[in-house]
Amino acid sequence: MRLANFPPFDPEHHSPGYLYMRLADYLTERIDTGDLQPEARLPSEWAIASEFHVSVGTVRRASRELCERGLLTRLPGSGTYIASADVLAQRRRSEHDES
Repeated sequence: MRLANFPPFDPEHHSPGYLYMRLADYLTERIDTGDLQPEARLPSEWAIASEFHVSVGTVRRASRELCERGLLTRLPGSGTYIASADVLAQRRRSEHDES
């Protein structure tokens, strides 16, 4: 899966916040809009870093943030995956209930 088919992520854009958080928010938006499908395997951290012109450390911090948000699951030796549709639906319901 290539992420280049999605709206561009500009690491040089001078919006507020840490770069890893902006990348995490960008990927969250791609998940929420359905661009990234539930249970899809993400490209490697190196591939994402290369595609978005950021460091691997930035990608690692962003994916750790998304794991904490419950949007990604890491399977050692297999890769990083988008959460299941059930988990994503539950997350949306809980966000809706909080607002």
